[in-house]
Amino acid sequence: MLTIDNLELSITDPDTGRVSEILRGNSLTLAAGEALGLVGESGSGKSMTLQCVLGIEPPGSSVGGRIELEGRDLRALRGEELRRTRAEDLALIAQNPHSVLNPVLPVGKYLMEGMSEARSMPKARARLRSSELLRSVGIEESERVLRSYPHQLSGGMLQRVVIAGAISAQPKLLLADEPTTALDVTTQAEVAAILDEKRREAEMSMIFVSHDLDLAAAVCDRLAVMRYGELVEIGTPEEIRDAPQHEYTRELMNARPKLHPEEA
Repeated sequence: MLTIDNLELSITDPDTGRVSEILRGNSLTLAAGEALGLVGESGSGKSMTLQCVLGIEPPGSSVGGRIELEGRDLRALRGEELRRTRAEDLALIAQNPHSVLNPVLPVGKYLMEGMSEARSMPKARARLRSSELLRSVGIEESERVLRSYPHQLSGGMLQRVVIAGAISAQPKLLLADEPTTALDVTTQAEVAAILDEKRREAEMSMIFVSHDLDLAAAVCDRLAVMRYGELVEIGTPEEIRDAPQHEYTRELMNARPKLHPEEA
């Protein structure tokens, strides 16, 4: 469904001319309905990989390689074709929901605009669908939330809203960029479970970015470990847990908190 072939990304500093190599010739595939976890420390290139898929790299970027979605070269899309692909086939769930939601608009406006853009849905139908979506992600007071502004809702509630918005257009590929990082541990588990459930129901593919190896393993079919912009290992959660092949993967496994320290 998604093929990334020899993806490279470098960024040139406009002031100094210094070139930083961010992604180093990475290749991977994602099947229809599959969830892949991109894991690794901060700065390893996880989020930049998602930005390349969406075509929203920082200024001064130079990108090499191919990214194909169902045979279409995403890097070659322009204009209306690119806009429609982003609206209909791809959906991003950001780390911080406050960066997605407009603080001066009610939540309902955000959800209804998304459906109107992607599906040309009439306003009345879009509002009804928005209410249904909020209930489906665990928000029972959907009408109140639709009228609420972002500052009136908790972080966990806002992330549920963003998930509802992401799945509203029934995209082929969900790009989840550390969607639980800003939440407490209990809410993290709840939001991750909702995201996994909705992805499976709609048979969507997903790339789930996280520095939390255990969380990614709980919601993904395979894990891809990144370090210094390079994919160093790909395997099932069981393979990564029980028989990590790369030294860095072993270091990540050993860095996980242990309930019984004597197990180390």
